[in-house]
Amino acid sequence: MTITSARPSTPTAPPAKFPLAGLLALAVATFLSISGEMLPTGLLPEMSSELGVSESSIGLLVSVFAFTVVLTSTTLTHLTRRLPRHLLIVGLIVVLAISAGLTAIAPTYELVVASRILGGLAHGTFWAIGGAYAAHLVPREQVGRALAVAMSGGTLAFVLGVPLGTAAGQALGWRPAFGLLAALMAVGAVLVWRLLPPVPTPADSDPDAESTEAATTMVPATGSVPIVPTRASSAPRRRGSLPKPSVLGVVFSCVITAVFMVGHYSFFTFIAPYLVRSTGIAESSLSAALFAFGIAGGVGLLMVGWFLGKRPRISIPIGIGVVAVSVFAMMAFEGQPTPSLIAFVVWGVTFGALPPLFQTRMLQVAPAKMRDLASAFYTTGFNAGIGGGALIGAIVLDGAGLDALPVLYIVVAVVVLGLVLVTDRVLAVRSARS
Repeated sequence: MTITSARPSTPTAPPAKFPLAGLLALAVATFLSISGEMLPTGLLPEMSSELGVSESSIGLLVSVFAFTVVLTSTTLTHLTRRLPRHLLIVGLIVVLAISAGLTAIAPTYELVVASRILGGLAHGTFWAIGGAYAAHLVPREQVGRALAVAMSGGTLAFVLGVPLGTAAGQALGWRPAFGLLAALMAVGAVLVWRLLPPVPTPADSDPDAESTEAATTMVPATGSVPIVPTRASSAPRRRGSLPKPSVLGVVFSCVITAVFMVGHYSFFTFIAPYLVRSTGIAESSLSAALFAFGIAGGVGLLMVGWFLGKRPRISIPIGIGVVAVSVFAMMAFEGQPTPSLIAFVVWGVTFGALPPLFQTRMLQVAPAKMRDLASAFYTTGFNAGIGGGALIGAIVLDGAGLDALPVLYIVVAVVVLGLVLVTDRVLAVRSARS
C-alpha cells in the first residue's frame, strides 16, 4: 500500500481593489475642514468691522481653533475609541458643518468664539482618525499611497481653499461665506457616508493584529478579508523591512514631527519679509510666490503617493537633507531672484512631502489597535509644533533679527535628521531581537 501525503493548500484571496473613491471623499472632507480652520485669516477686515472687535481678535479665532485641537484631540479620540469609525467620521464632519453654520449666524464675537471651539473639538478628532482610517483600508506597504490621497485635501486647502474662501467672503460677505462652507461640509458628510468603506473599531481589533495586519485588506463590499496571516516571528526579517509595530515607534515619530514643525514654522511664519529681501521681488508679488510654494507642496504630496510613501525610511532623511540645503541656498543666493526662488520652490516640494511621510512612518510602526490614538498624538504634536515654532520664531526675530531664522531652521533640520537616523536604528534593532 502506497501512502501519499497531500501538501496542505494555502488559502488565498484576490487582492483588494484600492479604495480610491472613498479616499477621495475623505480628501474632500479634509479640504473643507482645513478651509474652515483658516477662513478667518482672509476675512479679517469684514469680520472685525461687523463684530466690533480688532483684527487681531479675529486672528485669534484661528488660534482658538488650533489650541482646541491641541488640548482635546487625544482625549476625545480615546473616549470615542469604541464608536464605529464610519459613523464617527461622518458625525464629526456634520459637527464641523454645524460649527461653520453657527459662525455664519452668530450675532456676537463671543458666540463666534464658541462656534470655533466646537469646530476645533471636531477637527482634532477628525484629523486623528482620518489618517488612521486611510491606513486601515490598505496593507501596510500601501499606507503612504492611501494617506497621500486622503490627506491631499489639506494641502489643496492651503493652496486653493483659503483664497477661494476669501474671494467668496469679499464677494458675498463673510457670513454667506461661512454658510456656503457649512453647506459644502454637509455634502462632504454625505459623500463620506456613501463612498468610504467601513472599518472595525480599535476596540474590536484582534490583539495580534499588528502581526497579521500586513496580510489584511479591506474590500468595500464585504469588509475585512484576512489573507494568510503570518506571524512576524515565523520568518527572519529582511534588511530594510518595516519595523515591528510598537508604542515606542509612535513616540519617536510624534516627537520628530513636533521638533521638525517647530523649526519649519519658526522661519515660515515670517517668510514674507525674508522672501522679499532674499529674492528681491516686490511685496505685491508675494501672493504669487506663496501660491507657487503651495503648488510645489502639492507636487511633493503627489510624489508621496507615487513612490516616496513606499520607502519612508529612505525618503524622510533625504527630504530633511534637501530642506536644509534649500534654505541654505536661499541664504547663499540672497539678492539673486532666480536661484533664490528656485530654492524656495524646491523647499516647497520637499515640505509638501515630509508631513505625510512622517505620518506614513508613524502609522506603519503603530500597533493596529492604537492607530487612532497614535494619530491623535501625531495631530497634537503637529499643532504644538506650529504654535511653538511661531512663538520661538517671534522671540528669535526680536532678539537676533531676521537673519537668524533660516539658520535656526537649518540647525533644527540637522538635529531632526540625527533623531531620524538614531531612532530608526533603535527600532530596527528591537525588531530584529523580537
